[in-house]
Amino acid sequence: MTPDEVDEVLLQPGQFHFGGPATRIRTLLGSCVAMVLWHPRRRIGGMCHYLLPAGGRGGRRPDGRYGEDAMALFRAAARQHGTGLEEYQCKLFGGGNMFGAPVPARLDVARQNVAAALRLVREHRLRLVAQSLGRSGHRKVVFEVWSGVVWVSHSPLKGAEEQG
Repeated sequence: MTPDEVDEVLLQPGQFHFGGPATRIRTLLGSCVAMVLWHPRRRIGGMCHYLLPAGGRGGRRPDGRYGEDAMALFRAAARQHGTGLEEYQCKLFGGGNMFGAPVPARLDVARQNVAAALRLVREHRLRLVAQSLGRSGHRKVVFEVWSGVVWVSHSPLKGAEEQG
């Protein structure tokens, strides 16, 4: 695949993208979580970059800012492509502590995001094949849909206690 043939997508916080084999999706994570789903036979897949585990639904459309809503977006994209979620491989990234010190559980969005991601994997019976979750710092994530390969660069906070 040449660079001219690749659709480059930069996923911002709260966004979701699902595409075909000529797609590369990038994002930068801190306490947020990226969920990647890839269909190995069809070579299609997507990524979400959610900020919080859940949000008040109130009859609104699914919103990529929330993990629970991201699953609804994945389910709709899979259905649109004539596939089911059980056919996809799942990879999870992010949930880094961005403070460099322990955070009280009720305020620890990173840990809440990680717990939500693992719960969603269980609830939707996804095949989790890779993960890089928790600890401190940020991650750069690049997903090449044509191959299913996800490249991850993790940069821990300097001098931070590594957790989880």
